[in-house]
Amino acid sequence: MNPPYGAYTPGALTRRHGPFIVLEGISGIGKSTLARLLAERLNAGTLHTVPNFYMPWAPVMNANTRALPQFAFYLSGVLHASDIIRSHLERGPAVSDRFVSSVLAYHSAVHQLDMARVEELLAPFRPYLPTPDRTFYLRCTNRTLQTRMAGKKDYNQDDHDMITVPGRLERLRSNFDKAAADDPTAVIIDTDDRTPGELADTITGHLTELST
Repeated sequence: MNPPYGAYTPGALTRRHGPFIVLEGISGIGKSTLARLLAERLNAGTLHTVPNFYMPWAPVMNANTRALPQFAFYLSGVLHASDIIRSHLERGPAVSDRFVSSVLAYHSAVHQLDMARVEELLAPFRPYLPTPDRTFYLRCTNRTLQTRMAGKKDYNQDDHDMITVPGRLERLRSNFDKAAADDPTAVIIDTDDRTPGELADTITGHLTELST
C-alpha cells in the first residue's frame, strides 16, 4: 500500500481553506479545552483522534486485546480522522485534539515497545495521513498535571493508569519528546502557570507567521 492507489487513495482536496493544526501531549494537560477555544477563535472544524464515535469501544480494546489488534483499532481511528480533517479543510481551518504522535506515544508506552517499532507498523499508511501545518506539543510539570487532573471531568481508566502504573507517565513524556524532536511541524509549548486564553494567543501568533 505504499504508495496508496485505487480505492485506498485519500480523497483529494480541491483547495485548502485554512491551516491544519494538532495539539499533542499527555492526558490532562488541557488539549481539549484549548481545542474548543481555538475552534471558536478560528471558526475551525475540530475533532478528537480517535473520533468520538470510536470511544465506546476504546475501554474494551485497551483492556481485553493484545498489542496488534489494539494498534489496528487506533490505526483505523487515525485513518478515519484523516478523512474528517480533509473534509474540514475544504471549508476552513482544522484543529485536531491528538493525531499520529499520540497513537505512537501511547501504544509504545503501554506495551513498553520502542516507538520506532510502532512507527514501522504505521509507515505504509503515512501517505494517507494529512500533514499538519503546525503540531503544538504541550508540556507541564507533575505539579501542574496533578492540579489539572483533579478537575478533569472525563477522568477515565487510561488516565488512572497513566498516573498509577509504574513508569508509564515517564515513558509517555519521553515518547512525546522523541516525537517532537523528529517532527518538522513541531512547536513545543510549556503550559505551566498559563491560562487557556494565553496559550491560544501563543498558538494563533504562530499561525499568523504561517500567512506572512
